[in-house]
Amino acid sequence: MSTYIQNRKARFDFEILETLEAGLVLQGHEVKSIRAGKGRLEGSFVIVRGGEAFLTGATIAPFQPANTPKSYDPERPRKLLLSKKELAHLELQTETARLTAIPLKLYNSGRNIKLEVAIARGKKKYDKRESIKARDTKRDIDRTLKSQY
Repeated sequence: MSTYIQNRKARFDFEILETLEAGLVLQGHEVKSIRAGKGRLEGSFVIVRGGEAFLTGATIAPFQPANTPKSYDPERPRKLLLSKKELAHLELQTETARLTAIPLKLYNSGRNIKLEVAIARGKKKYDKRESIKARDTKRDIDRTLKSQY
């Protein structure tokens, strides 16, 4: 299992409560582009509309710009493939519990490309400061331990 694209800011901006694995409905050239790492998940989110889930705001650049169709939209909403039970759970969490569904990473599972979706709660500014402080402290401790050996 190799990771193609990650949403690195997601773990800093959100508190991850649980994760789901979803398939994606993609076009052929989009699959090649993802495998080449030409995409961005930053600023994207998952919405549930009409009993279906969609990835919105993600950008998948064309693999070969000269050969892509003229009508190709790199930021088009992409349908997610989830079971009915997962869709109902996702809709319940996003609508009633006021949580957010965000993509974490695109990776392969066998021949298929999967999306890891997280149900998350947005962090406040003071939570982000605590994360930065903990990261800096850990880095300082690691430096001192490394210099002792």
